[in-house]
Amino acid sequence: MNTLRTAMLLAAMTALFMGVGFLIGGTGGMMIALLIAAGTNLFSYWNADKMVLSMNRAVEVDEKNAPEYHAIVQALAKQAGLPMPKTYLIDNPQPNAFATGRNPENAAVAASTGLLERLAHEEVAAVMAHELAHVQHRDTLTMTIVATLAGAISMLGNFAFFFGGNRDNNNPFGFVGVLVAMLVAPFAAMIVQMAVSRTREYEADRRGAEICGNPLWLASALDKIARGAERIPNPDAERNPAMAHLFIINPLSGERMDSLFSTHPSTDNRIAALQEMAREMPSAPQAARRQASPPSIQPEEPPPAGPWGKPAEPTPPAEPAQPKANPWGRNPTGPRNVGSKGPWS
Repeated sequence: MNTLRTAMLLAAMTALFMGVGFLIGGTGGMMIALLIAAGTNLFSYWNADKMVLSMNRAVEVDEKNAPEYHAIVQALAKQAGLPMPKTYLIDNPQPNAFATGRNPENAAVAASTGLLERLAHEEVAAVMAHELAHVQHRDTLTMTIVATLAGAISMLGNFAFFFGGNRDNNNPFGFVGVLVAMLVAPFAAMIVQMAVSRTREYEADRRGAEICGNPLWLASALDKIARGAERIPNPDAERNPAMAHLFIINPLSGERMDSLFSTHPSTDNRIAALQEMAREMPSAPQAARRQASPPSIQPEEPPPAGPWGKPAEPTPPAEPAQPKANPWGRNPTGPRNVGSKGPWS
């Protein structure tokens, strides 16, 4: 069903693209627009992931230079029944993450260093589970192609000044057609792009909470990411705003209203939906209460392994613990670990 909806959406966007071409140049303009749309879809299918990762200056990591981050993604992918995606890190203080790729076999997930610094282990797992949900639903390909087509429609609208409006261009609507191409069509494409992104974020929240096992972890992570995005700018995202909807939280602004022109749903609405989901999953609140309980009232048996396969470590002795290198390359609770050898050093 999701594949059918994706095909219908892409067909609608292509039809809108062809309609803009018809308004500008008549039948000839429509055929040219069809060729451009086909070329755009083909290029996006094979190269969208490389484009997005390059624009955000993401660096691929593995179990050697980012073992804990890599292990979280690996275990969650296994939990979701997905192939292991490529893992990337973005050297950016704004906490955020996104997924890309044309299918689950060619997917990639990326997290910023700010995300790994500011979120707890369980919250990082919840965020990556959300991104894996996008991969499982094949949202990454759909949203990237929709964004590309929306940008191309806007480009055609700008070109309307140089085309249609006279008989030489076979434009049956004259100046009215040019005006529609310039104003209405790009606006309609923008509405479709935003509606697609917002709908799929809710679905990815739900599925991501199922994968990580606790909706409250994702709710907490969304709150922290949203507050961080309000305070910390993301220059790479500002230079490429067409890709902003791929991130888990809008990297361009801290808007909280669930408005027509927002690329993401309201964070408060998403958190409320996750909290409602947690109330319907008795095991999730119980797990959260166990984590919040003081060590003195914890059960004697060791706690079960988390969904990423890492059991809770025993309580260390009272003697001061020696500092050790953080597996993410940066110290989430203090200054940067100078001795780390991560690719963002």
